[in-house]
Formats: sequence, C-alpha cells, structure tokens
Amino acid sequence: MRRLAFYLAGAALASGALLHAAPARKTGDTGGALTLTLDPASQTLRTLSPRAEPGFDFVPSGRAATRSGDGFNQIGDLHLRVRGTDGAWRDFSSAQHRVPVRALAATGNVIARADITATMGEGFPLTVERTWLRDKGAPVLRFTLSNRGTTPVEIGALGMPMVFDNIITDRSLEQAHAQASFVDPYIGNDAGYLQVTRLNGKGPALLVLPDGRTPLEQYRILDDARRKSASPVFTDRTQRQQTFEGFYDWMVASSAMADKGQPWNPATGFTLAPGEQRTFGVRLVAAPSIRGIEATLQAERRPVAVGIPGYVVPNDSPADLFVRAAQAVRDVKVTPADALTLTKVAGPPGWNRWRVTGTGWGRARVAITYADGSVQSVHYYVTKPLAQVAADLGRFSTTRQWFDDAADPFHRAPSILTYDREANKIVSQDQRVWIAGMSDEGGGGAWVAATMKQLDNPDAGEVAKLERMVDETVLPKLQSSDGGVKKSLFYYDPKTFGSYYDKGIDWSTWASWDKKQADDLGRSYNYPHVAIGHWVLYRLARHHAGLVTRHDWRFYLDHAYRTTVAMMRDAPHYAQFGQMEGEIFLEILLDLKREGLTAQANEVEGLMKARADHWRTLAYPFGSEMAWDSTGQPEVYAWMRYFNHPKEAAVTREVILGYDPTIPHWGYNGNARRYWDFLYGGKVKRIERQIHHYGSALNAVPLFDAYRRDPADLHLLRVAYGGFMGGITNIDREGFASAAFHSEPDMMRWDAYTGDYGMGYFGHAYAAATYLVKDATFGWLGFGGTVREDGAAVEIAPHDGARTRLFVAPAGQWITLAAGTIAKARWVPATRRIELTLDPATATTPAAQVSVEAPAGGAPYTIDKGKPEAGFTTIALSPAATTVTLTPR
Repeated sequence: MRRLAFYLAGAALASGALLHAAPARKTGDTGGALTLTLDPASQTLRTLSPRAEPGFDFVPSGRAATRSGDGFNQIGDLHLRVRGTDGAWRDFSSAQHRVPVRALAATGNVIARADITATMGEGFPLTVERTWLRDKGAPVLRFTLSNRGTTPVEIGALGMPMVFDNIITDRSLEQAHAQASFVDPYIGNDAGYLQVTRLNGKGPALLVLPDGRTPLEQYRILDDARRKSASPVFTDRTQRQQTFEGFYDWMVASSAMADKGQPWNPATGFTLAPGEQRTFGVRLVAAPSIRGIEATLQAERRPVAVGIPGYVVPNDSPADLFVRAAQAVRDVKVTPADALTLTKVAGPPGWNRWRVTGTGWGRARVAITYADGSVQSVHYYVTKPLAQVAADLGRFSTTRQWFDDAADPFHRAPSILTYDREANKIVSQDQRVWIAGMSDEGGGGAWVAATMKQLDNPDAGEVAKLERMVDETVLPKLQSSDGGVKKSLFYYDPKTFGSYYDKGIDWSTWASWDKKQADDLGRSYNYPHVAIGHWVLYRLARHHAGLVTRHDWRFYLDHAYRTTVAMMRDAPHYAQFGQMEGEIFLEILLDLKREGLTAQANEVEGLMKARADHWRTLAYPFGSEMAWDSTGQPEVYAWMRYFNHPKEAAVTREVILGYDPTIPHWGYNGNARRYWDFLYGGKVKRIERQIHHYGSALNAVPLFDAYRRDPADLHLLRVAYGGFMGGITNIDREGFASAAFHSEPDMMRWDAYTGDYGMGYFGHAYAAATYLVKDATFGWLGFGGTVREDGAAVEIAPHDGARTRLFVAPAGQWITLAAGTIAKARWVPATRRIELTLDPATATTPAAQVSVEAPAGGAPYTIDKGKPEAGFTTIALSPAATTVTLTPR
C-alpha cells in the first residue's frame, strides 16, 4: 500500500486526502525534529523518523507487509475494557477487525483527524475521535472518548499500543544495531514516559510523553495472539520469541484487568456519564542523545527525578532524591508507610531534595503530588545493609542449598544446587537438566554466587565447604582432567536410573540431555563459572592467612589458568563470542603476571588477543548462542581496553547504554535488557521482560570502568550503580536469591528458582566499590557511601558491602584492596591529599594489600607506608585502625 506522508511542521492536509493512497510527499517543511507517515486507510502511524536521519525508523515499517490487517497493532490504535449498567465487562480494540475510519476536517495544526468508532468493534458504547496534530514542532496523538448514550459507561482498562521496532527476527547483528530500538518505561503515573533508544546507542532517542493528563499507570505486554488468553483484544499477532520481546500497551487505566500481582501504581478506572467526554494522548519528542533525555524532559516541562546513587536503599546508607518540576510540590506519600522516610533538605537552585532513609524492606512507592493534582511515582527497593545481604546469601547457599547426598547417582555431592523457594527444597531434577546439574548458567548460578560472596566477605566455614566442593566434585567430576568443563552432571537416562526421575515431568524435550550431551565440553559459557571458583580460592589463599587449607594459592591459580586454556581448546566455537563473567579471564591473566608466571601469562594473553583481533573485524562483536544478547559486551569491552583499542571500547560502551537505562524506578534503573532466560533458568517459563536478571550487574562492570576513565560523565556512573544495586534486590530476607523478577502484572513477583542469578552476583561482588563525586549541579555525592563535608575536607564512609575499592573522582584515583577493608576516607582539595583509614587487623587479615591506579590519566598517588609485593603495597595492620596518606607524585 502506498503511503501519504505528513510532516510535522507542514501545512495541514485536507480531510479528503486521507481517503486516497497518494504517493508520499512533503506538505510544507518548516522545521521539527521528527517526520511521520500515516496509513491512509486507518490513520495509524506507519513511519516515524528523525529528520536528521531519515533512513532510520522508530517503528517497524519494514515489516508492514507482514504486519498489516486484523490483529496487528499500530501506534494510533486503542484497547478498552468497558461495561454499562448490565455489569458485564466487554473488550474492544481498533485493531481487532479493521474497518475504514471516517476522516474529519483537519485545520490549523491538525495533521489528521478521524472518528474511529466503527473500527472499535460491534456494540461499542462510546465514540472515539482520534487526532494527529503538531505542537511546538512535535507530533501529538490525541484520543477523545465521548459518551453519547443515555447511561453511564465505566472504563476499567484503557491501553494505547506502543509499537516500536524492537524486532531482531531475520536481522543480522549489524542490521539490528542499525535499524532496531528498545523501549524502556518509566511507570511513573502522571510523570511517566517511554524512552525509545537505538540498539547502537546513538542519538537521537525518542521520548513518548503524556499529552495532558495521561498517566502511565501500567505498562502491559500485548500477548501473542496465537496463545490462549482471557481476552483476544489485549494481544498482537506478531510472534513473541527470543528475537522479539513483544509490544506493550501504555495503560491509562487498569482496574478491570484482575491482576494478581501487586501493581507498580494503584489500579484505576473512570466512568463517563451521558454527555461526558475525556481526552488523553501522547506527545512524541526527540532527545538529541541518550544522555540528553533528562534535559529534554526539562525542556518539555516534565517532572524530572534523579535518585543518587539510585533507587535501591540499604538501611544503613541513605540516598538522595532530587526532583525538578514546573509546579510546586503539594504532598509526598510513601507506600508502605514504614518502608522509607523522606526528609526535606536544601537542594540546588530549582531542585527539590529529600534525604531518603530505608526503614523497612522490599518494594516502596513514593507518590509526589503537585499543585495541579498530578501525581509522580518514584519506585524504590529497601534492603538490609549490603554486608548483611552478603552474609545472608552466604549462609543460605552453604546450608539450605548445600547438597551432600553420598548416594546421589549423578555424583553431585558435595555441592551447592539450585533451590526452589516455593517448595523450599533443593532442585535435584528438572526437565532442563542443567538446572540440577551444576553447570550452564541455570545450574552453576547457585555455587558461583556462594563463591563470589567470599571474595570480599569471606567466612571460614563457608570457604571450607567450597574447598570441599572444588576438590571432591568440580575437579574430579565436572571438569575433565585437562580442564574441560561438562554441560551438566545431571542427565536423563531412564534405562539406568528409571526409578529416580519424577514421572510428572515431561522428559521428552531437547532440554533433557542424555549422558553424552551432558558430558560435552563444547559450551564455552560454562568455563567462566569454574574459573571463578578456582580464582576466588586463589585470591583467598594468596591474600589471607588460614582461610584456605586444602591447597596453596599456586594450586588454584594453576587450575584457573588451565580452565582458561581449556575453553579455547575444547569450546572454540562459542569462545569466539564474549562470555558472561568473561572479565575473570582478564583477572587470571593479571594475576599470572603479578606472580611472575610468564609462560602461562603469555599463553593466555595470546589466546585472548586472537579473540580480540577477531572482534575488531566486526562492527558489533556481541554475538552469542542467542540471536541478540546482552552478556558478551562486558568481556568485549574489557579486552578492547586491555589491548588498547579505545574506539572499539567506546562503541561497546554506547551499545550498552542503548539497552541499559537510568529511570526513576528500582526495577528498570540499570536493568540491562533480558526477556528470555526464564525459559532456561526460571521456574515459570515464559518470554517476559526480566527485572534484574544477571545482565544488570554484569553490564555495570564496563560502565564503572568507563566512568573511572571519564569522571565527567556522571550518566555512566548512575546507570552502572543502578545495575550494581539492582543485582542485590534478588536476595530475600533469609538469603535466597531469585533468578529475576517477573515484571508482567499477572505476577509481579520474584521467580522461585535461584537459576542463573549467580552470574549477576559475580558482577555485584566484582564491582563493589564506593565513589566520591563532586557534581556541578548536585554537589558532593557518595555512590555506595555516606558523605560528610568537614571544613577543608570531605569524608566518605563506604557502605558498598565490600569496602575494598574506592574511587576519588576529583583526584582520579582508583584504590583497591586485595586484603583489608576501608573504614573511611578523607579528600583534602587544597593539597589534593587522600587520607585512608583502614580497619584493624584480624586473624585472617594481618596486613592490607593496596593498589592505586589513575584510570583517567596521570600518575597514581604515592602511599606513605608499606612495601611493594606482587603488584600491591603490603601494609601491616594493628589492633587499632591504620591511617594511610596518599599524595600526588
């Protein structure tokens, strides 16, 4: 079908023009950042392009041939659930059975206008007028619902389909990064919006803003129409799969959806009396870049909320909430009331500022009511202090998840296995055999989390169990004698173990591997998990006294090295891609160098350079076993930096920002996109946007590094800290760690399996650090610590859960401790001096081992005491605190 083009700043078209499939043409081009094209028959959106890049389209116009006709939603369609005096809910949709809309006169700023009542469906009790207009250079989509009947009509659900081109199907990675976009919602009620960002991270970005009073109350998936559904109306015929997350409804009202989960915002509806009408809609605005989104919101006079360090608040580490709005704040309310305390404090000019203190646990909503009655929701999650969260995780995983059945036919004992929180028992068998088999992400996650907990928060009893697991299960059973890693210890063999398997499980699928498949060494993604186990024990043996007793540090570093080499030898196909937790290989290389193991270091470096050289030949070297993924980017970034390829590292950084947003919502802030891994590691198996799957914390790692290299770019730190902190919301009050949170309104709860969570905890523990920052707008800030200005100095007390890493942004100094912990630090601007206070000695940590780097350039500071040793400065600790002074060279 040919299309009629409408340009935002052009003259209005005559109403009759919409009835003809005229060739696309300009109609008067006088400005505007976006151009759009409407379908001439339905007046729904056909194209939406930045004027500066007309070849790019935010909507899936390239699939118009396969996405046309009944059941395919477009922007400009409408979904409703309504009832009259008979009390029965009925569903209506403009897309379900399309009929021509009745074009109306379009004058002034109106681009197109139509009565779309006829296409809503038979028996629709209201009339709907839809208008496309331009306002200050931006397109606006507006609906007016009118009750022209004689009885009231209640609207219990109202959704506007948001159809953007997030489809990866049949696209190469190069095509996907060039053509596709991802959508992230700020489910902020009247202050809500959508941000549509390109996969390559480049600008412009698109903002979908409320027009008038159009709250984003709920963001609801349009389910696959081929599946059974309570209502065929709230669906779309485009197939949802790993290559397509799905489209969503912007829900203005949702009270009639009968959801079981606790909603982000109170579910509402409204009633139209006879003769009454209501208008709502959205405004489409271009932001010049992802980093320019908040400035664009301000320019549009939308409320802007900035949480520092984010929206996850440990009880011992208050946060700050900065809000800039065109209206005065009338009221602030917290739900539940005992979750948070907000205290108004002085803020920068033009900003409201509250100190946010966690007083409860779990989800919390802050509702800010403005002078006009509009309400902005800011969503928080309250946790225990991070050190306690780590302790809970370590205790739960090494007790409740500890598997020590010597009679196990699959020889998994002793080990730490996946746990089912609903059944409160270990998952000893699952149709997806890896979940019960100690490998893959879904099975290795449990023990990887337990292991990484020891890196900065070691417990002697827990370490002893991990030593047993490595000695008695990992080395002789999960690994081959020369370092290869099996896909699973558990497998399906009914001839040999027929009485073992649960007859209620369907064992006929591809996921029920037999022994040959389970023994396969060819999946490279399994190798980082095992390398982590060896490396953490190496670090504990090398830098602490008496924690590791079975072998010396050389044993564990050697096995980490062997595992790294074995990945390249036994799993070369998937090793061509970046691996989740792949930074572990860089750490192993650096430690081999520190220890003077030159031959092994050279071998590892050569193997990794071959991978990096291959990645440099690709525009977007982020492939995996999936068509599109968000797991390989961190390792690709790490090696691009290591081998001094800043251009490729920058491309990787921006791609991460394309799928990893900063939004005033604990669930979406720093939430690196993932929507399919419930199929492979969750108890509830379905395609669904996952909140804080392991990608959140893993993708924080390269963003932290990028920030340390460019401390002026606070956006990087905010996104990174969102993912870093989001990665611990999965851990409940007893220490169980869920694979991810189910975001769909019918659930809205954590999955019951631990699944692949451990990969996320790797990112959290590996990146745990405190950042002291001075921002031009917000002043002195602490990410991971509390800040106190003390005359000529600024003091920060770390609360990041590890207290072994500190970045002092004004000095550009990155301080890391392989042993010892930081009690506090003082920055003295006048002398550019850093005073570091270290905690007293313990039985296992008699000395601190400190390293200082200057990632942004310049020389690292000099430490006033201690002696160099294997890449660190060793400082003897005493029964009292030890103060170390760092000064510029």
